[in-house]
Amino acid sequence: MNTIPKSAKVGTDRPGLGRNADLYWANEYLQITETDQELRALVDDAELPVLLAALAAALKDMSLLDPRLSPSLPPMRGTLQPHGGLDDDQVARGRELAFEGLLRLRDEEIRSVDELTEEQAAVLLDWFTGGRTSSDPNWAGQMQHELHLAPNRNGSADWSYEELSSGRNFETLIVGAGVSGIAAAYRLKEAGLPYTWIEVSHRVGGTWWKNHYPGVRLDTPTYGYSFSFAQRDDWPHQFATGEEVLEYLETVVARAGIAEDLELHTSLERAEFDEASKTWVATTRTKAGTLQTRHFNAIITCVGQLDHPHVPTWPGQQEFTGIQMHSQEWDASVDLRGKRVAVIGTGASAYQIIPAIVDEVERLHVFQRSAPWMLPAPTYHEPISDAAHWLHAKVPHYGKWFRLWVTAIGIEGRIHIATADETWHNTPLSVGANNEEFRQEIIRRMEHQYEGRPDLLEKAIPLYPPSSKRLLRDNGVWAAALMAPNADVVSTGLESFTEGGLITGDGEHLDVDVVIYATGFRPSDYLDPIEIIGRGGIEIHEYWQGDAKGFAGITVPNFPNLFMMLGPNTTGVVAGGLHIMMERAAEYAVEAIRQLLTRNVAALDLKQEALDRHIAWVDAENNRMAWGQPYVNNWYKNRFNRVSQVWPFKTTEYWRITQKVEPDDYEFLS
Repeated sequence: MNTIPKSAKVGTDRPGLGRNADLYWANEYLQITETDQELRALVDDAELPVLLAALAAALKDMSLLDPRLSPSLPPMRGTLQPHGGLDDDQVARGRELAFEGLLRLRDEEIRSVDELTEEQAAVLLDWFTGGRTSSDPNWAGQMQHELHLAPNRNGSADWSYEELSSGRNFETLIVGAGVSGIAAAYRLKEAGLPYTWIEVSHRVGGTWWKNHYPGVRLDTPTYGYSFSFAQRDDWPHQFATGEEVLEYLETVVARAGIAEDLELHTSLERAEFDEASKTWVATTRTKAGTLQTRHFNAIITCVGQLDHPHVPTWPGQQEFTGIQMHSQEWDASVDLRGKRVAVIGTGASAYQIIPAIVDEVERLHVFQRSAPWMLPAPTYHEPISDAAHWLHAKVPHYGKWFRLWVTAIGIEGRIHIATADETWHNTPLSVGANNEEFRQEIIRRMEHQYEGRPDLLEKAIPLYPPSSKRLLRDNGVWAAALMAPNADVVSTGLESFTEGGLITGDGEHLDVDVVIYATGFRPSDYLDPIEIIGRGGIEIHEYWQGDAKGFAGITVPNFPNLFMMLGPNTTGVVAGGLHIMMERAAEYAVEAIRQLLTRNVAALDLKQEALDRHIAWVDAENNRMAWGQPYVNNWYKNRFNRVSQVWPFKTTEYWRITQKVEPDDYEFLS
């Protein structure tokens, strides 16, 4: 079967902005011309709930949604159950229905799909989620937000600034043009809200242009890593490379028509809330050092969590004559071929770098403080299959339904594996029966991977509960790299540097030419180094005192009309997705501005009691999770041992608390 070219789908009749817009909408898909036998083979390679939903929508025939085939979406374990948990008999029945649907698409020459009615969307979503959307309004809300064909999508503003402003000027400053900054600019532009958008660097993309080290790619499935308003359905890889993600972000900005709004090489140095005018006085700096003072009614910060590299210090570090670089500050001019290289760290970036460079270096020393837990991902480096390309190109919106499928199965994710049992007997190695079962499943996989190397197996098995730190994707290349004849794992620690190398914790001297710091970031340093002064002259870092908090990670008491994207406690680590939380934060800010315009007031300020109530709720749940246990050390916690990074609930709960701005939680300032 030939791979379908990306140009197979043509045209767009959805605007780049506006309710239900999709920047990757296509008017027509390729005509199906395959034989009956070829169609049967394609059905065998499809994810059945996705194909049946796509066919039901395209044919406007809900009878394809046999209630007996509604996927149960069983809890995730090490691997996903195909077809949402359908058994063999259900799969056989589903394939017959799907085959009949493909025949109809072909014979009736159906190449496009129209928006569903509310009733059709409700039926489809409820079938697609095993009845969850009819029993849980929060599931329904999030799925409607993500369903491209739903007439009642709830992400876009159903009003415009021109309608509500009555001539009043209200301008917002957006700081940062990474993934969250793009979401904020899109949602404000969509509502017609005036804004100024600045970015300190030379381009959009944030982390995806900064991180260009060898092997960089998503560690989440590609189809879950996109905006609801830009649902690309022709991704090349199952886990997109860094270049592919960056290309996607640049395309979104271009198609949305927001590229011309961006001021590059411009940073926010200081912002102070002027209590007399109820506006923010912002000081920005250009690359040339020129300072400019501007006034804004609101500020949305989109500066990310993992942006400030963390490089620990050791004795002799300054005397080392070789090359040193952090993974985010990769120097592509450095030729690693034939070099003696030390990688410090075994987290997410090291996990990608080490297999990518092991074959070209002379010697590779891997400094491991703690081993990573891994999720099996056999297709981690694989392209999208030919069958999938065909389905995306010829079944209208199959790719968009596949994106929705990834969203649905990720909502509950592996929360059950990460939830701690207070009576569990095997701490600190696991936190409950589900956690221990998962642990043993991964250990059995490791035993096979490290067969013949019991020394490495002992080092590879983590001594902390699964899910208490970030789970990494495993297709076998990590174990193969550590077992390479030119590689060794140093688990005794790093004592100091010398001019020509490193001294390990047990006193061994290693000759080294290059040191790569895969040592992560300083995620607790929210909004550094920006100085932000709120009501009463309080600076935000003084207010936080090293323990950053915000309602839904968005608003902070004493800082009116300041909205954060990906603020404290907004990272989902075992369930959900990044984009829904970013979009909801942007939509919450837009709704807050609407309330200001309709109430004819200048600003709103979160009440302290509202924040305290929210944080108590979040903290209590984080304390029930593997990563919140007192004996666990991770970057999710700040120096007070409080989990300040992670969202412990399903994303449906985040959708719930951001669906409206509760007036009682805020003080409105005239």
